[in-house]
Amino acid sequence: MSEGRSEQSARRRERVLRAIAAAVGAGEEVTVSAIARAARVDRSFLYRHRDLLERTHTAAVVPSPDSGAAAVTRASLQADLANALERNSRLTLRVRQLERRLSESLGEQVWRDSGLGASVDIDQLQRQIITLQQQAVDLQSQLDERTEDLKAARAANRELTRALNRPV
Repeated sequence: MSEGRSEQSARRRERVLRAIAAAVGAGEEVTVSAIARAARVDRSFLYRHRDLLERTHTAAVVPSPDSGAAAVTRASLQADLANALERNSRLTLRVRQLERRLSESLGEQVWRDSGLGASVDIDQLQRQIITLQQQAVDLQSQLDERTEDLKAARAANRELTRALNRPV
């Protein structure tokens, strides 16, 4: 039974190798799906046999002899893919930043236009009121301290005056 499986696997491998050679020779697109379809095997067969998968990927990047195109290697394609993914992530981040800024700007404009939000002048005046209220509290505490000092000084004067006016 295991010999039968081995023979069947060997026949499938041969069909895959012939399909790769035929696709390269005809200048057709070489993908895992196309090779599996041409060899009448499941794609998982190619993924289970790493050497066949490697040959498929290699055939996909090697230009056909009659195309005259520059050789494209798997490494160069991976580098291009990595660069494209990095650019995509940078652009996605930039789009999010711009969307956030636009949202904030439109929100502020709608808030002002609707009359619900305080105008710039009113907001500035409210900040000034808060500052003046804080100054008033500070001045009130200074006044209270000086009032206490004055009371203490008056009490000391009364005591001294009584001491001077007493008969000895």
